Parts: sequence; structure tokens; C-alpha cells
Amino acid sequence: MDSFAPITKELVLLGGGHTHAIVLRKLAMQPISGVQLTLVTNLVDTPYSGMLPCHISGLYSFDESHIDLRPLTRFAHCRLVMDKAIGLDLARRRILCASHPPIDFDVLSIDTGSTPATLTVPGAAAYAVPAKPVPQLLRAWEGVIQQVRANPDRSVTIGIVGGGVAGVELSLCMQARLQQLLKDLGRSPDQVTFHLFHRGAELAKGRNAWTQAHLHRLFQKRDIQMHLEESVCALRPALSSPEGIRNDNPDTLDSVFTGPVVVTCESGLAITCDRVFWVTNASAPQWLQGSGLALTEDGFVQVNDYLQSLSHPEVFAAGDVATMVNHPRPKAGVFAVRQGPPLFNNLQRHLKGESLKGFRPQKQFLNIIDTGTGSAIASRGPFCWESSLARRWKDRIDRKFMGLFNQFPETPMAQPAAAPK
Repeated sequence: MDSFAPITKELVLLGGGHTHAIVLRKLAMQPISGVQLTLVTNLVDTPYSGMLPCHISGLYSFDESHIDLRPLTRFAHCRLVMDKAIGLDLARRRILCASHPPIDFDVLSIDTGSTPATLTVPGAAAYAVPAKPVPQLLRAWEGVIQQVRANPDRSVTIGIVGGGVAGVELSLCMQARLQQLLKDLGRSPDQVTFHLFHRGAELAKGRNAWTQAHLHRLFQKRDIQMHLEESVCALRPALSSPEGIRNDNPDTLDSVFTGPVVVTCESGLAITCDRVFWVTNASAPQWLQGSGLALTEDGFVQVNDYLQSLSHPEVFAAGDVATMVNHPRPKAGVFAVRQGPPLFNNLQRHLKGESLKGFRPQKQFLNIIDTGTGSAIASRGPFCWESSLARRWKDRIDRKFMGLFNQFPETPMAQPAAAPK
């Protein structure tokens, strides 16, 4: 490769998700002559979804469960722009940013993830903590831990809205962390109570019947209160609560309501919780609505088998923000990871003017739900089991993946990053 080739094309990666982390590593190993690489993200420490629940349970540190994009971008000779997109100007091939001037691109790849669907429930955006953005979740969770440490004799009630795999795993890991903390403080673990609200009849929709039945029994054994077939219709501050801090700006990590919240369901069920975490189905980022890209009915970027936009061939998308129209799959981290190599290959082929190569994601995949207490529930297709071996297996898989981003091999000489336009 000619390390001094003039820059003729701009490849911009928007978002620092799992897929783009893999693409960056591969671009470092196989740089493309004449291409300026830019990453636009509002997070330099991107959470790895596979290890996040166990970071919450206390098993992994922050550094162990997050990909640091700074050394990764240096490794790939990639320009790093700390900002978030607020729109696209596709006619001029520009990304519109919140704090920077528009960023030009010849080829764009989007991997910004999704957000929990909260806007349709009154009070959810103001009084609940969404699972994303993750920094806000972790800040609120650290606040709960500090409150328990400061007042170990006070009972704590936590509400989780959403009984999918993410909500189930978050409930188990949060409970394990708080109960262990109370034990360490010489208090009873029974001082913490968890309520899970789920509109479905079974936990973990999409998993096999054994997994769902096993989770039901596990929740009963661990005394996590399940409110199944209950649709949350409103959240409001408890009448006796202090003013607290209202979460009017979800992008501000410190702006989180801290008083007790009443969770009300359509059935009339109303339960007061000290903190409510919102872990519902994924929704698309709002800024995509006016982008001009072809979107699904629920607002995600429509892509073909090449992970390429149906409406704009110079735009690619992967991870939760995208939907493969021919092969729709759940919004899960395992699919984002698997999309890394085919996205890299097709970006490379597109930039070189070569024909693209189709990608078909697997229909079945290994899913491992951590219990927070040293075991994990593994399932694939109709098969399922729980054991400490599954937990060790998951730990090995996750640490191997994370090792890709802190152990960099020697690379060919690459051209230095050019100054921004």
C-alpha cells in the first residue's frame, strides 16, 4: 500500500457500537489507500452489552466492560470527533452534528444503537431511568448503591419495566449486587425488594419454553415480584416524596429524578418504587425521521443483504439502528458483533468500486443470561441449561472479544490522518 497516497475519499463511521469497533480494528489491519477515516461518537468508552449486566452486579470493572475507542482510533489512524448526529444532509453528503460544523462523507456507516421506547408512557421520560444511554444508567445505579451504603437500615424498592432478556438479566444482577452489599454491611438482604412489570404472559419473549419456565421459577425462588400481563400506563412522583431532581434532559447524566415514584398499570395496580429502570423494546433514534433514508415502520434504517441502505447506496448501517429487510432479527448484541466482518468487507469493496458480497445472519444463536450469583442460563434453539460452567464459558467468550481492543498487533504503515475539512 502507498502510505503517502493523496486522500480522495472520506469514510465516516457514525456511532461507536460493537460493529464499528470491529470495523475499526480491521481497517487498522487492512487500511485502504487514499481513504480518510473518521469516527463520530458522543462516547469514547462504549459499553460491551455482553459484560454490562455483570458490571452492574460487581463482577467486572468499568474498564473490563467498556471498549476504549481512543486507542482503537489511534491504532486505525482514524480521526475522532466527539459529538452526536442530529440529522443528515444526504444531497450534500453531510452529517449534521450537535456541536460541530457539518462533517462531509463519501461513504457513511451508521452504528448508533437504539433507545428504549418510553415516549408513549406519561412520566416515563421524567421519572424513570432508561437502559440507554448506558452512562446515565450506570450513574443512576451508582447512586442507588451509594444510598444503600449511606443508609443501610433503610428498605429499598426497585422497579424494572420490561421483561425481555435485558430486563430479566438486569433484575437478577441488580438484586445480586444489592443483596451482597447489604450482607457486607451486616444487614439483611431482605431489605431490598424488586418488582418487574411486563406486559407479556411469560418472561424473555423469544426464548424457548424451558428457559421461560426456568426463569419464572428462579424469580419466585429469589422473591423478585413478577407483574405479568401488566402494562405500565403512567409514572408519577409519590405524594409524600421530596421534589427530587426531574430528568427533563436525558442527555444530562446528573439530571435524574431521585424521589420515590408510583408505577401505575392499566389494571389499576400501583406500586411505589425508590427507583425505576426502563428496559422495554428498542426504538429508533428520533433524528433518523427527517434524514431521508428509507426506514422501517418503527423508524430503523432499512438495509439489504450487504448492510447497505435501500435508498442511498453510499450509506451503510448495522447493529440495533438497522433492520435487514430480508433477514430481520432481534435487536441483540450478538448480531451486531457478527455484522462486523461483512460490514468491513462491503465498505472496503464499495470504496474500491468492487461488487458487494451478501450476508445472511444465523437464525439461531447462543444466548446466555447471567443470574448474578455465579451461574448462567445458556440456551440455543430448543436446548437450555443453567450451570456455573455456562458462566465460565461466557466469561471466556467475553474476555476474548474484549481482548481484541486492548491488544493490538503490528500493522502496515498507514497514512496519517488528514486535518478536518
